[in-house]
Amino acid sequence: MTKIQQISLYAGVAIFAVTAGLLLHGQLTRSNPQAGAFVDAANKGAETILAANLPDPQGTNQSISQWRGKVMVVNFWATWCGPCREEIPEFIELQKRFSDQGVVFVGIAVDQKEKVAAFSKEIGINYPVLVGGMNAMALAGAAGNLQGALPFTVVIDRDGKIAGTKLGRLSQSKLESMLKPLL
Repeated sequence: MTKIQQISLYAGVAIFAVTAGLLLHGQLTRSNPQAGAFVDAANKGAETILAANLPDPQGTNQSISQWRGKVMVVNFWATWCGPCREEIPEFIELQKRFSDQGVVFVGIAVDQKEKVAAFSKEIGINYPVLVGGMNAMALAGAAGNLQGALPFTVVIDRDGKIAGTKLGRLSQSKLESMLKPLL
């Protein structure tokens, strides 16, 4: 194959890929005519989370809506999840720094009550922790965690709308950049 033929072949493949991408995007847009459909789904996820009642490690049911009106950082985690354990100390620090500005972290554990209580005490979690067990994954799924993986963090603004989500470990700097515009 000559150099010109190779260049022509690569150019043709590139044009084909771009065209296919544009057609797929157009098809997806037409099959969902509302431009705000993604936003609507995210807001329904926030409503689902805010409507939930889950027990704390002491067994007392807590309504997540009690924190409505604050900037909420809802973190789905488990004691057996390495990345979860790595990010929680940073969440503790950020809770200290931003609590007076109306930010509240809410940890929703996908775990057993006894393990959650022991870990929370050991590490000194300074924000509300709820025990959702495997049912918590339905809440995470409603907010966009279709993979069902942990950790998963949802930032909900003061109006009860999802401002951002992150699947996987959330760095302190990334979370700060998500929070600051909401303060």
